[in-house]
Amino acid sequence: MEKVEQVDWIDIPAGPVLRGTPAHEISAVARRYADTHVPEAWYRKEVPRTEIHVPAFRIARTAVTVEQYTLFAAATGRPAPQGPADHPVIGVTWEAATAYCRWLGERSGFAVRLPTEDEWERAARGDDGREFPWGDEYRTGLANLVDLGIGTTMPVGSFPDGASPFGVLDMAGNADEWTSTLYAPYPGAPADVPETEDWAFDRHITRGGAFRHDRDLARCARRHGAYEEDLAAIGVGFRPAAPAR
Repeated sequence: MEKVEQVDWIDIPAGPVLRGTPAHEISAVARRYADTHVPEAWYRKEVPRTEIHVPAFRIARTAVTVEQYTLFAAATGRPAPQGPADHPVIGVTWEAATAYCRWLGERSGFAVRLPTEDEWERAARGDDGREFPWGDEYRTGLANLVDLGIGTTMPVGSFPDGASPFGVLDMAGNADEWTSTLYAPYPGAPADVPETEDWAFDRHITRGGAFRHDRDLARCARRHGAYEEDLAAIGVGFRPAAPAR
């Protein structure tokens, strides 16, 4: 009998997300993370702060693992992923991540897809404007980021104390995560925010940061593309989303 893929789905209720960052806070954010040498202009892509209503949906508790992706690769003739079975799969293109979701949906009997950028931020942030999935203060040891010095991925769910308000795990660190959203400035963004990011290897927004990233990329509001072609080196993975039950 063919092995059926199992996903630990988290139900995210319909509700608001305080998307982005207020314009008047951007300079303070840049100063707070000055040690990461991130230009203030990069944070301006988060402007303006807007309350967005997000319909109910489901999202996987953790990123797709090497073991889970191996089933897809074997079924579709794709190269087998590298790494320990319980670690997040990384180095996956946006097209391959989308194909995995479609394949998983065919096996599950309902539509599976990548989350939108707004859905991802709602799942990470909950109803309030917290800076990180666990709260407003960064705490070393709640996510696999560069400050831990691990230098690679860890098993998914290794940081339960870093869970989001809905219990979604690893929304900061370990693997950066694809969304279905192509980069564009938010409506009402400052005039100096670029209309496109033609320099990106892939302009789809990724969220959360990976093991090689600093704490600025773990912020719930931080949005960026995949700027390097080596997606394994920069730790790009993904987690699926689905319609509400």
